Amino acid sequence: QVQLVESGGGLAQAGGSLRLTCVASGFTFTYYGMGWFRQAPGQEREFVAGINWNGESTYYPDPVKGRFTISRDNPANSLYLQIDNLKPEDSAVYYCVARYHTTAQTMSVAMAGRNSYWGQGTQVTVSS
Repeated sequence: QVQLVESGGGLAQAGGSLRLTCVASGFTFTYYGMGWFRQAPGQEREFVAGINWNGESTYYPDPVKGRFTISRDNPANSLYLQIDNLKPEDSAVYYCVARYHTTAQTMSVAMAGRNSYWGQGTQVTVSS
């Protein structure tokens, strides 16, 4: 059974940092591009980071560029998202996603496209 389990969310102050983790199982991790999306109440799910199969390419949209860092540890079947200089607008449920043979940039279409596996999410709340 395919599973993606996120952890590491919680309450943090603006300007602080969090490190989110996604542990994958039930599929060949290295065959998949990985990514992170977030969703705030009443808003659409938003792409925030993508990474290719071996971690050598990453992609970020402008709102998070310079503050978010995506990485992966393939032997551990794990994906990470380091968030620095947290802002209140970062508050959301953060989801990891896996998509077969997908580049870092193309992970941005994982929500609209097919062949994606999703975790259940971890809550990030940033206070001002």
